[in-house]
Amino acid sequence: MNMPNTAEHIAVTTPTTLKKHLVVTPDQVVEAMVRHGYSPETSAIIAQENLLPAGLLSRLHASYPQHSGLLETRAMLFTDKAHYTGLSGFREVVSILLKNGINIGDIEERELFVEVYRFLATRHTLNSINWDDYETDSVFQLVFPQPGMINPETTQAYLQAETREQRTQVAVAYMEKTNPHDGNQQLNKPWFENEQGEIEFLDGSQHKYPQCQLIFDKTTQNCFSFCTYCFRHAQVRGDEDMFIQKDIQQIHQYLRQHTEVTDLLITGGDGGYMPVNRLQQYVMPLIEDPSLLHVKNVRLATRALTFQPEMILSHKYDAMLELFDTLRDNGIQLAWMAHFSTPRELLNPTTIAAIRRLQNHGVTIRSQSPMMNHISLFTDEHGEVDIERSAQNWIDLANILGMLSVGFHSMYCARPTGEHHYYTAPLAAVEQIFNRIYRSLSSINRPSRHISMTISAGKLAILGTSIINGEKCFALRFTEARNMAWMDRIFHAKYDEQENKVDFLTPIDGDKFFFEDELKTIEAELANAIRQRLR
Repeated sequence: MNMPNTAEHIAVTTPTTLKKHLVVTPDQVVEAMVRHGYSPETSAIIAQENLLPAGLLSRLHASYPQHSGLLETRAMLFTDKAHYTGLSGFREVVSILLKNGINIGDIEERELFVEVYRFLATRHTLNSINWDDYETDSVFQLVFPQPGMINPETTQAYLQAETREQRTQVAVAYMEKTNPHDGNQQLNKPWFENEQGEIEFLDGSQHKYPQCQLIFDKTTQNCFSFCTYCFRHAQVRGDEDMFIQKDIQQIHQYLRQHTEVTDLLITGGDGGYMPVNRLQQYVMPLIEDPSLLHVKNVRLATRALTFQPEMILSHKYDAMLELFDTLRDNGIQLAWMAHFSTPRELLNPTTIAAIRRLQNHGVTIRSQSPMMNHISLFTDEHGEVDIERSAQNWIDLANILGMLSVGFHSMYCARPTGEHHYYTAPLAAVEQIFNRIYRSLSSINRPSRHISMTISAGKLAILGTSIINGEKCFALRFTEARNMAWMDRIFHAKYDEQENKVDFLTPIDGDKFFFEDELKTIEAELANAIRQRLR
């Protein structure tokens, strides 16, 4: 984006009768737009489509000034490049910070993480961080590697290596030990018999639950910024066993044989990377082919609204918006699955304008995100989970989502991949936080399901606690499952103050949960079927 010299091309109109109620005035909206360096094209789109009404910004800022960046005036630190990538990009970011008197420290240890998991940050992401208090800033924790993430032994070996090549060897060796595919994801890869009687695998797809099929398209194997807790680092890192879908017709052939599928979930990487002509190839047959009538929803899993919302505020995106209009006009819901964890990600003019532009074209925006220590879950000075502060983050987030007409879809526990130890918290504390969130919100702003965790068996939710024969225990229920009939049953596990993984909990009675034997059979059959078809 080019920084305009004046604000003459920007027009923000607000009825005079409302001005006395405004905390953010129309003039301040203009100043915020100039500060963000919007191009004349973007400014014109915002004005013509009324994407930043002063009344909305005023209500948001007045309600949540502690989170808001709407009235900040300090100059943006990052104004040139759109992306900063890899080790060289990380070093460039560090250099810019140093020139502005900000030394984040521990650079070499942070570089170990970059070599293992990668680094990518957009200009918008970097400018979203409150650099006056970056140590406690959630977005800083979200995209910057932190000291203590990787175990001390590996860290010391990296720091003590004498050459760059030796350091890279330490990073590569540790990379082999990371777990990029939690929950036996490789077993979710579907296949079908084609018209020639041959078995075809969908190498870029997962179909674990009947209604929803995941697509890892060849165009979505990147992100706008990398989350430090990434649950799919095999994709963005380019591991050999990554999921990647090249043939779109293969997806439609599979769908014709699997009429239980109602939802296509395009993910990655980031589903927002898919170009419009590629998305057209996926969705137009859903409209035009009667044999695909059972597909009702297309979900786009993307963090573009957090990391690069300005892409939606240009005429280059108009063709995509027209496609969204076409989907709406033909009875297919386009669900934009955003990923907001903190109020800070929302309370900036670019994200707000992008949300409203999408909504103007019939896009249903929902937010689902994990409860992660240091980002959306916090500890006190004694290292204990701060229940009240953590809950308030999510309560504020939920209410802001409601004010922007964005649905609060779900929140879930840290998945056991990457540096899980850094982000996780005891399930007992997580359950207390969720309970406080749930009872503090009006029903319309609550998450649509209880806190859950993905395991091989499915998505397992913690409903709360029970007392059985005088013993406190967790009440559990599947919200998705390899056998959907498991969802009908509530069952119990022993209460544990420290455990942070659902699949490590102990049954309240007996030595195994009711689904475990069947799960082993299902997994064995899936693994055997894959082996047979690979021969």
